[in-house]
Amino acid sequence: MDVLSYLNRIEYEGPRAASHISLCGLHRAHMMTVPFENLDIAIGRKIICDEESIVRKIVEQGRGGFCYEANGAFAALLRELGFKVTMLSARVPREDGSESPEFDHLVLRVDLEEPWLADVGFGDSFLEPLRLATGVDQVQGQRRFRIIDRNGALDIEMAEANGKWTRQYTFALTPRSFKDFEEMCEYHQTSPESPFTRRRVCSKATPDGRVTLADKKLIVTRNGQREEFDISSEEEWTAALERNFGIVLQGQ
Repeated sequence: MDVLSYLNRIEYEGPRAASHISLCGLHRAHMMTVPFENLDIAIGRKIICDEESIVRKIVEQGRGGFCYEANGAFAALLRELGFKVTMLSARVPREDGSESPEFDHLVLRVDLEEPWLADVGFGDSFLEPLRLATGVDQVQGQRRFRIIDRNGALDIEMAEANGKWTRQYTFALTPRSFKDFEEMCEYHQTSPESPFTRRRVCSKATPDGRVTLADKKLIVTRNGQREEFDISSEEEWTAALERNFGIVLQGQ
């Protein structure tokens, strides 16, 4: 891997030694520059759990990806920098209260003096890693996060400004390999039940909020204030994608 090119891609100029300070800086930089997106699925480009191909997509093509891609590439970068990284499987709650299958989401454990949970592939979530410790409120800006032990399963919960806690996903500490996620990666690209086959989305954090482009909306949040703009044509959508994310799909 060309580490310098990856660091340039995420606009990171901070320390590189395997430390908590470096991990936080790299994590935040990744969230600010590499969007959570599923655009290849809509145009029929196959996504595979292959480190070389996803790093090339993010670094050389200036793209983003969903969890298998973003966290897979981030894990590769961290390892190159000397971090100890373990892939973990997570399950996301559904609207009906059930949980998605195993390997539905990929998250990272990073071991330093103490363990940390890193996740640059879940979309609108924590900007910096969380301490991998249960029952501790962890504040980031206007949000609080905590990890709850639920009969051996670990829940990530987030509290918004109104104080309401919402479960984001459930995970376990069993080490996984990239190959373990191949079946669910294929499912999310092909199944009509997958949220990723139902609509296009591209989203990333900004210094004061977030910008998200969905099928028919551009949503911009600044300092807690949300604005929505209608997208009326494919040409307008394409222009918004390039303007806000620097992505041009044609010819890649």
